[in-house]
Amino acid sequence: MLGWWRVFLVAAPHIAALVVMFATEDDLWSRTLFLLTWAVFNFSFLTLLRRPAMAGVLSLTLIVLLVACSRLKHDVAQMTVDFVDLLIIDRGTVSFLLTIFPALRWVVLAVVLIGGPVAVAVWRLDPFRVRFLVALAGTLASLAALTGTSLTWPDEPWRAYLDEGYVSKFASSGVVAVSDFLRVGVIDADAATPDHLNMPLEEACHPTGRRPNIILVHDESSFDIRAASGIKVPPGYGEHFRSFDGKQRSFMVEGNGGPSWYTEYNVLDGLSSRSFGRFSYFITRLAARHVERGLPLALQRCGYHTVSLYPANGSFIGERDFQTTSGIEDFYDEHALGAKDIEPDGFFYDKALQQFATEPKTKPAFVYVYLAANHFPWDHRFRPDLLPSWKDPGNAPYVDEYLRRQTMSAQYYREFLAQLKKRFPDQAFLIVRYGDHQPDFTSYIIEPNLTDAQIEKRMSSYDSRYYATYYAIDAVNFKPVASPVVMDKIDGAYLPLVVQETAGLPLDPSFTEQKNIMLRCSGVFYDCGNGSEARRFNRMLMDAGYIKGL
Repeated sequence: MLGWWRVFLVAAPHIAALVVMFATEDDLWSRTLFLLTWAVFNFSFLTLLRRPAMAGVLSLTLIVLLVACSRLKHDVAQMTVDFVDLLIIDRGTVSFLLTIFPALRWVVLAVVLIGGPVAVAVWRLDPFRVRFLVALAGTLASLAALTGTSLTWPDEPWRAYLDEGYVSKFASSGVVAVSDFLRVGVIDADAATPDHLNMPLEEACHPTGRRPNIILVHDESSFDIRAASGIKVPPGYGEHFRSFDGKQRSFMVEGNGGPSWYTEYNVLDGLSSRSFGRFSYFITRLAARHVERGLPLALQRCGYHTVSLYPANGSFIGERDFQTTSGIEDFYDEHALGAKDIEPDGFFYDKALQQFATEPKTKPAFVYVYLAANHFPWDHRFRPDLLPSWKDPGNAPYVDEYLRRQTMSAQYYREFLAQLKKRFPDQAFLIVRYGDHQPDFTSYIIEPNLTDAQIEKRMSSYDSRYYATYYAIDAVNFKPVASPVVMDKIDGAYLPLVVQETAGLPLDPSFTEQKNIMLRCSGVFYDCGNGSEARRFNRMLMDAGYIKGL
């Protein structure tokens, strides 16, 4: 009888794995990858331990942890776990998870207290042994099959947003990530270029005119929804997207529906997240301590005090490290600001006003104001006590709620401008606003008759209809300097140039070179010359020491 229990001990993890597979993987491709991944795990542990029961238990533990972490990540970021997540786990990531999910501490403790004795028992009861060479051959064979399957039938990028297929997507992403890394590295750059930046700096920053305080406003999920036909908007809707000169300008971002950090990389470092290929989702953590170039650093050179008002936990996707590497001197996250859950825009504008009240008049300040109230979902009334006069225009409920929040944003912004004029009558301000990405539902209202596969094809080709938002320039007690970089349509990576040029600030050598690219490419950055301009510029920044270790 004892012998049968030992056989069951070996078979039980495999049976449990099959249950997990049928519960989480829904087609032949994903189940094949699941089984191959299971084989890789088992044979790898067999190679190390030779005990099949222990190998099965450890493999099942990895599978369960992967599924649990993937579902947890999807709840937080609407994407499942990618192989690269494992490569860039750091102290900040763990701190963020334990902060927003304090119960995880007890889960980890329970796993340790229960898992230890179970592992000892399984080790002692396992009567079987597998030869080292047999296990090693199985490991290599299953790994080769997994690699071949993943490269022959690669996963579609949009599936990362689906709350399913956790193991298969993780395995496929690992194969593709390693392949991409071996082929082009983390960042796509020319191997060499004869062009070089004029380094080191030959002269300090000496503006010819008055240095204005600079405010950069991250307008969450905002774009002109009139890009979709048939949408009813409230009176005066389009005014929010216009600049001081009455013009409405287009801003091309690199994400749709959620990844604000892509655009953060654009507007702070002045570069393209697309240069990182499949690693772009992790751009903030990869750029932290590696990309030491950007708008805040350039403004520091010109004597600015740089401040960021961030509406979430600073450990989220390495935000604090990323922004400080980009040149932010004082980073205030939701805890430092005293934010409670999602705050209306007025909360952050008030914090900006308080910040300027503490700044010395002899030194200008740069304040990055990151708004959050227009974040998804739009299936409920955000702060129903606000904007009591609002009446739905008659669109789908989520569209009307989106328009309500945009109307609130526009109202808070007008009040902010009025307060700047009233409280700081002798100070100059340049305000640049941008929409970080379109809301996720626009993929279904811009071309409502398309299938999911057709929409994915549009997005994969970076169809401008799905990536266009807006940027706007305003000023208080200051006249923005005219510049050819203030174009009707620009890529996100050029916004730091717009800020510096309209403020009348001298450019450092890297931005001087990027200005030449911008004028040569008519406001297009990554796609100019099929990526050749971005690759050359990345190499120049590497050679100059702006990009390190990538």
